[in-house]
This record gives sequence, C-alpha cells and structure tokens, in this order.
Amino acid sequence: MRIGADFLPRACSALVLAPIVLLVAGWGGWAFGILATLAALIILWEWLRMIAAKPNTVLLAIGGAALVVAMLMLAIRPSHMAMAIVILGAVATALAARGGREKRLWAPFGLVYAGALALPAVILRGDATFGLISLIWLLAVVWSTDIAAYFCGRLIGGPKLWPRVSPNKTWSGAIGGTLFGMVAGMVTLYAAGVHSILLAAPVALLASVASQGGDLFESSMKRRFGVKDSSALIPGHGGLMDRLDGFIAAAALALLIGLLRDPDAPARGLLLW
Repeated sequence: MRIGADFLPRACSALVLAPIVLLVAGWGGWAFGILATLAALIILWEWLRMIAAKPNTVLLAIGGAALVVAMLMLAIRPSHMAMAIVILGAVATALAARGGREKRLWAPFGLVYAGALALPAVILRGDATFGLISLIWLLAVVWSTDIAAYFCGRLIGGPKLWPRVSPNKTWSGAIGGTLFGMVAGMVTLYAAGVHSILLAAPVALLASVASQGGDLFESSMKRRFGVKDSSALIPGHGGLMDRLDGFIAAAALALLIGLLRDPDAPARGLLLW
C-alpha cells in the first residue's frame, strides 16, 4: 500500500486537534460555543480568501458580525432566529460584494457555509441529554469515513471517483469510507446505550455520504478559483476548511434530519429511531 507524502503531517495535525475538539465538546456550554464561533470565522475568512486572493475587509466584517450575533442568539432565542441572522447577513454580503459576477455570487455563500459549521454543532450539542452523544456520533462517522476512505483507496485502488475534481479519490475509497462510517456510527450509539442502532444505521450512512460530498464540493470550489489549499493554517491539511469540509456537510444534514423528526430536540430526533 502506497502512503502519500502528506500522511505524516496529516496524522500529527489530527493527533493535536482531535483531543482539543473532544475536550471542549465534552465541556460544552460557552466553551464549545466560542470554539465553534472561532472556527466559523476562520472558515469565512478562508472562503473569502479562496474566491479572491485578498479577503474583502467589508465582507469579512459583515459576515463576522452576523456569525457572532447568530451564535449569541442561540443562547437566548430559538434556533431559527440564529439561522435568520445568517441569511440576512448573507443578503447584506451579496449587496456589498464587488468584483466579477462569479465572486459576487459566491461571496454570500461563504457566510452560509461558515454558519453550516457552527450552528448545527452548537444546536445539537445544546441538548442536555443527547447533545454530547450526537456530537460524538457525528465526529465518529466523519472521522471514520475520512480515515477509511484514505486507506481503502490506497490499498484497493481502482476507478477514480471524480478525477476532474479530486484525482486521488477512488470508488473503493468512497465505498470503504461509507461502510466504516456507518459502522462507527452504530458502534458509537451502542456504546452510549442507544440500542436502536439498526434503525439509525441509514442515518449514519447518509451522514457518511454527505461527508464525502462535502469534501468533493470544497475540492470543486478550489479548482473553480484555482486554489490548492484554503489556507496554510494546518500542516498537512492546508486550511481549517480543508479539514472540516466533510463535517460541515454531515452536520448540516444531521441537523436537518433532527429538526424534521423532532423540532424541539433535534439531537434526540437524530439518534432515537
């Protein structure tokens, strides 16, 4: 099996970042909210940097203010108010954007993308009973999918998944990642005492597929704007967006499923079937 040259820095970065995320997630409350907000602000900066070599200060200020207000709203208002703030911020960003048509089109989406990281994570974690379990479940699915796809792709090889967008990804990696992600979700629920794991297995499968779709989406955006990495913040992974692209898509899907099944307690709706 051929291991890529980026494996060691990727592994070292994961060994440093994963314990921090798990520790703060376990703590919850304001600590987790602050971490999620900081991550979203970095994602917004990287997005604006990606679509334009130098992020627009005005757009960054508008988007950053909307994110901070939205996250503060989560502490005192229903979650739909925070989502409305993000949407209004995206509209304001679109009105303030300058440059070519494509940049004006994609600039406001950066705020929605950053919000899709922070809001689902904080809303799900905020459930007193199922919040921590739902977040650990989500991380287990996404991380297992990413790791299994990497190793299955290199061990088995075979046809490429979408060579024009991501030349290194294979169908074997995608299928292996999906299967391992689904199993990781089932094992996590069983370990947490949630025994309806067979009924919840399709949700883990969907989250795993969404995670890989998020990865492909970010890769397509980087190719669209001729960028190799979203930034150089994380050794071996480029930027934070390069590390969290799969989590963003999976978290957004998880929150949607949870809200559809139980609007008052989306974490419970996500896990209990």
